[in-house]
Amino acid sequence: MTVDRLLTVKEVAERLGTGVRFPRRLVEERRITFVKVGRHVRIPEWAVEAYVSEHMVQPIAVRLNGLGRAA
Repeated sequence: MTVDRLLTVKEVAERLGTGVRFPRRLVEERRITFVKVGRHVRIPEWAVEAYVSEHMVQPIAVRLNGLGRAA
C-alpha cells in the first residue's frame, strides 16, 4: 500500500493558485476528499489531482467556415 502525502489547506491553495478560502469551501461542501486529524483538515495529494482532472475543460475546435458572416 502506498501512503500518499497529506496536504494542508494552505498547501492545496498554493498548488491550485487560489486563496485558502477556496479549498476550505471545497471541504465544507464535501466536493473533495479530506481527512480530519483532530481539529485539523488534511487533503491527500491524489484528491487534489483527481479534483483538477475531473474539472479539466477541453478546448473546442472552432470552425472558421461560417462564423462571423452576416445572413
